[in-house]
Amino acid sequence: MKKEFEGYTYVEGGVCAAKGFLANGLNCGLNSNKEKYDLGLVYSETECNTAAVYTLNKVKGAPILVTKKHLAETGGKAKAVIVNSKNANTCNFDGEAKAEQMSALAADALGIRPEEVIVASTGVIGQILPMEPIASHIDELAQGLSADGNSKAAYAIMTTDTVMKEVAVAFEIDGVTCHLGGMAKGSGMIHPNMATTLNFVTTDVAISSEMVQKALSEIVKITYNCLSVDGDTSTNDMVSVMANGLAGNAMISEEGDNFEIFKKALYIVMMNMTMMLAKDGEGATKLIECTCSCAPDLDTAIIVAKSVIRSPLLKCAIFGEDANWGRILCAIGYAEAEFDIDKVDVDIRSEYGIIEVCRNGAGVEFSEDEAKKILASDEIYIDISLNLGQSQAKAWGCDLTYDYVKINGDYRS
Repeated sequence: MKKEFEGYTYVEGGVCAAKGFLANGLNCGLNSNKEKYDLGLVYSETECNTAAVYTLNKVKGAPILVTKKHLAETGGKAKAVIVNSKNANTCNFDGEAKAEQMSALAADALGIRPEEVIVASTGVIGQILPMEPIASHIDELAQGLSADGNSKAAYAIMTTDTVMKEVAVAFEIDGVTCHLGGMAKGSGMIHPNMATTLNFVTTDVAISSEMVQKALSEIVKITYNCLSVDGDTSTNDMVSVMANGLAGNAMISEEGDNFEIFKKALYIVMMNMTMMLAKDGEGATKLIECTCSCAPDLDTAIIVAKSVIRSPLLKCAIFGEDANWGRILCAIGYAEAEFDIDKVDVDIRSEYGIIEVCRNGAGVEFSEDEAKKILASDEIYIDISLNLGQSQAKAWGCDLTYDYVKINGDYRS
C-alpha cells in the first residue's frame, strides 16, 4: 500500500507518465529465455536536463564510465536511455568500446547524437557482451517506442527480480500539472553507496540540470542509500533523472517553493521504489522498515537505522518470526555513531499489532505469542528512539532466507 501525500496523486505510466517520453523493451537474444526481455529503451521527444548518481564501488561497469563522460560532454543533457540485462559489461577489456557502441546504435536509430544517450547494463560480471543481438534488434526496439511502453522497458531491466518496479505521481507547480515517474530493477547485490541497482526517473517539469542534480543528491541519501538487501554494493549501480520541461511551468533554477514541490515528488517516487526493491530482495518473504527517531542529527539516524536492517542475524530472526530483540540492540550498538545506549527504546510492529521490547537500553517483558503473531506479517516495522534529539530517518531491507543462498549459488546459470 503506497503512502498518500497531500497534493500528489499516484498515476500509471512509470517512465512514460511524463509528457513526451516513450519507451519499449524486447528480447534481443542476450537471454536465451525468449519470454524474458533483455533490451530496453527510453526516449524523450525533446532534450532533457539530466542528472545522475553512480556506484562508489572501485570496480565500475563500463556503462557507468561512458554515461558519466556523455553527461560531462553535454553539460547535463540527454534524450535517451539504452539498457540491457543478463550481462553487466563489467571487468571486460572491451567494455567501454561496447558501451560506446550501444550508445551509437541507439543514437543512429533515434536520429540523435551518441553523447545524448545514457547507457546502462546489468547482469553477470566479467562476461564479454555480444553486440550482434543488440545491433540486429535496435531498429525494432526504436520503431516500437510508444507512450505506453513503460512496462516493456521495466520488464527488460529485470534480472532476478520477481516483479516490475514502477511508480509515478502527478502534482502541480504554479497551477501547471506536472508528472514524475520511474522504473527500477534490483533484487540482490544491493547495498548502495550513492545509488543502487538501475533506476531511471523521468519528469516533464522544467528544471535546470544543476537543480535536478541537487535534488537527486539530497533525496538519494534518504531513500536508495538507506536500502540494503545483502550488503554488497554493485558495480553497475546508477540513478538518472531526465527532465524535458514539457509541462510548461516556469523554469526552476534556484531553491524555493517550486523546487521543494519537485523534490518531494522525487522523494515519493524514489522512496516507493526503494521499498519495492527491499521487498523483492532475493528470496525475501518480508520487508523490514527501520525508523530511527529522536536522534541528535540526520546522519546518526541514518547510520543507526541502516545498521539494524543490514544485520544478517536480525534478518534471519525476522525470517524465522523470532522476536530476538537483542539482535536489534547488538546492531544499534556497533553502529558507528555517538549516542547513549542506555536511553534507547525499541518497538516491533506490523499490521497485527505492536510490542515494546526495550526501554532505556534494557529488555521489557512481552508476550511471545503476541510477538509471533506480529512477526507473521510480510511487512515488519522496527521503531527505535535514541531520545537525544529531533532528527529521524528510515532504512529498508528484507529477511534472509534459504532461497537467497539457492539463488546466488547458481546465479550464472
